Amino acid sequence: MDQNEFSTFDLGLATVLVTLNYELLELDRSTPKKVRFVFKREKNIEGVMTDYFNDKIKLPAQTLFNNQKNLKNYIYTGA
Repeated sequence: MDQNEFSTFDLGLATVLVTLNYELLELDRSTPKKVRFVFKREKNIEGVMTDYFNDKIKLPAQTLFNNQKNLKNYIYTGA
């Protein structure tokens, strides 16, 4: 993995990052039955991850769920 990239297998975290406008670079499907979300490493992305796992993220629910639906569509359409 490139130092300019941040990746996660966690759909929830990926959804939060997309909602916060972090740039999704690609979906890595090289692991069977898993998708790795690869983001451009930007300022405070690790801080967002920490806040996510510590349940400190506050985002509009409808936007969050719409972005999760869009990510799932992206996964299953093979785009």
